[in-house]
Amino acid sequence: MLELKNITKTFGGVVANNDVSITVQNGTIHAIVGENGAGKSTIMRIAYGFYAADSGEIWFDGKQVEIRGP
Repeated sequence: MLELKNITKTFGGVVANNDVSITVQNGTIHAIVGENGAGKSTIMRIAYGFYAADSGEIWFDGKQVEIRGP
């Protein structure tokens, strides 16, 4: 299971993600949808380590992790 808990990311004062939480169970398929500029790509880039969140936690299989790169 992958959990992103209370993720916040800003870019120069612009809030891309504000307190976002997502849980993805093993073997499931999800889609993240929204308007342009809603933060969809940013949350995914945080999930795979391209960006670091300003705050929040990432958990994988019940353990808190720090993803430092894709």
